[in-house]
Amino acid sequence: MTQAGETPVDEFDLKILQLVQLDNLMPQREISDRVGLSAPAVARRLQRLRATGIIRKDIAVVNERALGRPLTIVVEVTTENERLDLLDEMKKRFASCPQVQQCYYVTGETDFILIMNARDMDEYTSLTRQLFFEGGNVKSFRTCVAMEKVKVEGPIPL
Repeated sequence: MTQAGETPVDEFDLKILQLVQLDNLMPQREISDRVGLSAPAVARRLQRLRATGIIRKDIAVVNERALGRPLTIVVEVTTENERLDLLDEMKKRFASCPQVQQCYYVTGETDFILIMNARDMDEYTSLTRQLFFEGGNVKSFRTCVAMEKVKVEGPIPL
């Protein structure tokens, strides 16, 4: 299963990826038992999957509410001007903001979709001033506050 320029991934890799997407702290011995390979073979495959960027990152997913940051906010941003230098500046501005958890440059009527995390509406209001008003090139933005997270950490279907 590959496309031009991509690292080949076989059925064992897919099984390993399925497991580590659900629990990347699963011991390699357990992975090896589940996929039918030796632990050293699993270790080599995991190392290759990380080195080639198929596994991009090993992270901990934390509970925002437990840390006093309960708001998830989805923001649609429409630009005034689509000049590449202005778009690149916006991408850098959004990417460098720690409260912007995800940023997508998209097609359609909206130019960017941001998934943001905030402590409260006061923090979000301050961020709107910084990112959208002072930062420039924002024609409009629309805010949706998530009432409940139904699914956010789903694994990639393999």
